[in-house]
Amino acid sequence: MQDHKISFTGTEDYIASKELQNSVNVAVALGRPLLIKGEPGTGKTMLAQSIADGLGKKLLIWNIKSTTKAKDGLYIYDTVQRLYDSQFGDHDVSDIRHYIKMGRLGEAFLASVQVVLLIDEIDKADLEFPNDLLWELDVMNFNIPETGETVHARHRPIVVITSNAEKELPDAFLRRCIFHYIAFPDAAMMSDIIAVHYPDLEQKLLDEALAAFYWLRGIGSLQKKPSTSELLDWVQALTVGGISPEQIGEELPFLGVLLKKDHDFTTVLQRLHNEGAQAKPASRFPHLR
Repeated sequence: MQDHKISFTGTEDYIASKELQNSVNVAVALGRPLLIKGEPGTGKTMLAQSIADGLGKKLLIWNIKSTTKAKDGLYIYDTVQRLYDSQFGDHDVSDIRHYIKMGRLGEAFLASVQVVLLIDEIDKADLEFPNDLLWELDVMNFNIPETGETVHARHRPIVVITSNAEKELPDAFLRRCIFHYIAFPDAAMMSDIIAVHYPDLEQKLLDEALAAFYWLRGIGSLQKKPSTSELLDWVQALTVGGISPEQIGEELPFLGVLLKKDHDFTTVLQRLHNEGAQAKPASRFPHLR
């Protein structure tokens, strides 16, 4: 395998903090998987695409489900197709290799150049899943018993693993990873993120939208706090709808773009009613001004 001197600094459409940049570069330098945690909407999944774009590499995505097994990422032996061909086809079924298909990890190992592999939402799988990947991620090879072959990685892939902390990951697995928690962006960073997507947004509209957004997130009883993606959608809705900055503080238009739970919608409307429906914008969301 070849060593590559690589430096990730983020991309034009993905703003990475200095701490996150350092975590990515350390993981690449040490050849360790990068484990990313953070609340929904902090850009965990998009980070892998940003790394691939920033370093000029191909991205392979392995989406994990509750039924996913570690072997699925290595290879799949299509016994059903082989049986079908033996009964109805004119194929030579004696060569099992024709029925071996590489999984995402297998594809990453066999790639002619280094790739970025995203193992997305690893905590959705069963508890044994991370441990079952330890050996392959360490030694960068795996065996195919059906053919007696061993697949060796031509280049060590850059592995990014995301977790929503639905389950605790095994200590042995954690020890082999570089860990980074993506904190939810503060108002200053969020302003930079919005500027990437909407560079011509009126400053006053941006200020009012951010104030309202963080006011909503500060309501402790919400079941699902609005995230960055919802804020970006809301800003677009405000712009398309021709909403003025003053209207944001007066009525919180298009609230359904930000909130997705009946309980949260009712909670916010009640809070607005209690604080006075006619409150001026400067007094409605004062904490960010």
